[in-house]
Amino acid sequence: MKAVLCKAFGPAESLVLEDVASPAPKKNEILLEVHAAGVNFPDTLIIEGKYQFKPPFPFSPGGEAAGVVREVGEKVSHLKVGDRVMALTGWGSFAEQVAVPGYNVLPIPPSMDFNIAAAFSMTYGTSMHALKQRANLQAGETLLVLGASGGVGLAAVEIGKAMGARVIAAASSAEKLAVAKAAGADELINYSETSLKDEIKRLTDGQGADVIYDPVGGDLFDQAIRAIAWNGRLLVVGFASGRIPELPVNLALLKGAAVLGVFWGSFAQRQPQDNAANFQQLFSWFAEGKLKPLVSQVYPLSNAAQAINDLGQRKAVGKVVVQVR
Repeated sequence: MKAVLCKAFGPAESLVLEDVASPAPKKNEILLEVHAAGVNFPDTLIIEGKYQFKPPFPFSPGGEAAGVVREVGEKVSHLKVGDRVMALTGWGSFAEQVAVPGYNVLPIPPSMDFNIAAAFSMTYGTSMHALKQRANLQAGETLLVLGASGGVGLAAVEIGKAMGARVIAAASSAEKLAVAKAAGADELINYSETSLKDEIKRLTDGQGADVIYDPVGGDLFDQAIRAIAWNGRLLVVGFASGRIPELPVNLALLKGAAVLGVFWGSFAQRQPQDNAANFQQLFSWFAEGKLKPLVSQVYPLSNAAQAINDLGQRKAVGKVVVQVR
């Protein structure tokens, strides 16, 4: 089979496309014939040795995939050969086949194609877990989404609206904000042209945002925590800006605020029943048309490095997908 390989930590340009042996699934795994793979921010980190997981060389990046089950390990009971599924792989999805633990695989709705399915699990799974289990977002509350045109950001906008929140979307350009507006955002903040902190306070009559969804970090975190509401919750989702911020804890004290880490991958493994319930709700919203995943760019497997680069340089809106078949 063909696979994009990382043979040493380095930039995306160092990745190579080669023929390798197909993986043999273990008793608790399935063999997935990959049709499409989602591209996510961790892919930009894992190939440079900056992610919390460092797979042995050579490995394929790609943390999520969608395709068809080709083999089923004897300990996997909820899947069968021929099922159309989405899978959380961690790495390995930029290949024609990947072995995946059965607990990380879910059947996809009949109306969902492989490109959408490959773009769905990580972004919507992360944002649903963040807003439901971590923030306990309530109808009528104000949700601020930073990086609102990116994959997880757009998912958070849509899920926030589905949960009944008033959503303020923040992004760095008018073009990106237009995408967030189309996804249902009620208010918009262009933080390249105005003060994020001042605009949050203006749009909330000085009260601040009840929940802040932050996949960006850096300077935006510094401003956002200063405009959080009493009993507010700030969700630490990622650091696309490249800088991990430090928190002056007196700010949390003064607002009675909570700063909450979001690590959906571990949640999915530790609380599989809760994760499955989340996805049943997500699939219901998808069927109702409340969730409309935006796949803005599709790359062939041979151009996977370009896909990673474009995402890492924050050129993409919505999700980027590598089409394998």
